[in-house]
Amino acid sequence: MPWRGGLSLKDSTSPFGKFIRFLDNRLEEILMVVGFIVFTVLINLQVLNRYVLSFVEIANMTTWTEEVARYIFVWISYIGASYAFKKREQIRVDALIRVLPSNISKALDIANPLIMLFISYFFISGGWNMMSMQMETGQSSPALQIPMWIAYASVPVGFALMCFRIIQNLVIDLKSMTAKEIGLGVALGAIMLAPVYVIGWESSVAVLALYFFVFIFTGMPVAFALGACSIATSIATDAIPLDFFAQTAFTGIDSFPIMAVPFFVAAGIIMGTGGLMKRLLAMADELVGFFPGGLALVTVVTCMFFAAISGSGPATVAAIGTMMIPAMIKQGYHAGFACALVAAAGSIGVIIPPSNPFVIYGVVAEQSISKLFTAGIVPGIMIGLLLCTVSFVISKKNGWRGSKESFSMKGLLTATWNAKLALLVPVIILGGIYGGIMTPTESAAVAAMYGLVVSVFIYKDLNGKDLYDSLVQSGLTSAVVIFLIAMATAFGRLIALEHVAQTVAAFFLSISSSKIVILLLINILLLIVGCVMEALAAIVILTPILLPMVVQLGVDPILFGVIMVVNLAIGFITPPVGVNLFVASGISKVRLEEIIKSVTPFLLAMFVALLLISYVPDISLFLVDWVFNK
Repeated sequence: MPWRGGLSLKDSTSPFGKFIRFLDNRLEEILMVVGFIVFTVLINLQVLNRYVLSFVEIANMTTWTEEVARYIFVWISYIGASYAFKKREQIRVDALIRVLPSNISKALDIANPLIMLFISYFFISGGWNMMSMQMETGQSSPALQIPMWIAYASVPVGFALMCFRIIQNLVIDLKSMTAKEIGLGVALGAIMLAPVYVIGWESSVAVLALYFFVFIFTGMPVAFALGACSIATSIATDAIPLDFFAQTAFTGIDSFPIMAVPFFVAAGIIMGTGGLMKRLLAMADELVGFFPGGLALVTVVTCMFFAAISGSGPATVAAIGTMMIPAMIKQGYHAGFACALVAAAGSIGVIIPPSNPFVIYGVVAEQSISKLFTAGIVPGIMIGLLLCTVSFVISKKNGWRGSKESFSMKGLLTATWNAKLALLVPVIILGGIYGGIMTPTESAAVAAMYGLVVSVFIYKDLNGKDLYDSLVQSGLTSAVVIFLIAMATAFGRLIALEHVAQTVAAFFLSISSSKIVILLLINILLLIVGCVMEALAAIVILTPILLPMVVQLGVDPILFGVIMVVNLAIGFITPPVGVNLFVASGISKVRLEEIIKSVTPFLLAMFVALLLISYVPDISLFLVDWVFNK
């Protein structure tokens, strides 16, 4: 990539060249970390002002802190999405890509970026028009009178950055391809887009469905696929004005509840990296380590504890598996069993609150996140106990002894005291929510700040580099999810306009009008989807389609949220996607096939739990009724 004076970004030793390379490597990282720290401080300040600093008269603090935090959050989400493209970390369905011939797969690696660049044009153009309108009308924010064009600029700037990163990756990929593969890729891209302009479409649903499946299963990142199929539909049928998409890209994530996601992700990553995790493991060991299969039981119990901190399945597997898989293998457990157990127990991370999938479902379905968190407690504990039972039986059969000789109350009390700061995290989160002290987003922000302070200043487990890396990883993980929500908002609007949910409901009801049968069919559908699609993507796509139907059948939307999340949690341990299986395999270097063979009994236990949750609503709802209706 030539630079002035014949220098290049790679070999330039001039100060200017070094500065450009620094921006290329670190710009998004630094902006994400600074942005995260700023809006974390702002939300914590908001809580402090309400309860601690109420005597200080700061006009409209709650209003302006939330306003500034929201706008920073939107900016950082799009900057993080750009960083995710740079790192190739976007969620995508690649089951089909893996089995295609190499030349076709490489051609799609050209076709998809070209289509993404084409689609980005509409977001950049629409975003610029939005900014121009805001400048002309002089609109400003309610609290601080910030010019609104500054907030709306996040969309065109963010997509421009994404385009830059997509082009960078495309250039790298082209270097390893032949001219024939490049030509095939360009041709495929043109063929995929041609029907939009060539065919006179009468049905918006047909275009939307066609392009949804084409883009998803040819390996385009799911978030971009949702935006691309929505724009393709609008070009072909004029279903929605094209400028609407840029506006939705902003308004779809300009939401205080969605801000809980990066806070929960950061809390889990920071505490999983530091010494808090070791203290939780020590406490779980004292609690159940003396049973046959003690280390296996310790693994499940620790996953349940960590689930009340992280809100993420893969994060739970990574944090627990790093320590427990080698320990179990060293003590004589079968390697495949150890990995399968951690992968299965890690799925509890999205069921026991806080849970990122519950946050996303709550936003998409417009349901109370607090009620969803409450509804997940008993099902999560039940699944944990079932996994413990399966582990105990298998361990006893194989003669895998406990890690301790006997139970010691003194040892348990000591370990619990040592883990007190870690155990306070779920108390802060859930106590703040259920006590009416904080919203879910505020409690998540307080938990993230708490974890940071404890890990850095009290336990001193994290140095500056570790903290920086943790915040970068948090920003990356969160941005992928938030960008997905932004693109799903327009997709959901098209679904609503074209009455897709009603069509799907009519199809299911034509098979049977029995609630039992319909729930069974939906469970089967969700289990299949969970095998090929990441959980958060499935939630944002399927909730607008399935929720109206189950509500029509008399299913509580909170219960359906639990059913959906448990189904998709099972997807964490079912191939070919099975992200928990891949994480466990990556940690242990155990072959994936060996882990899959050992995961079957845990899958069966989770199927039993799913059926109980689906057909015995009180398992999920009795605690909700007790907490919110007492």
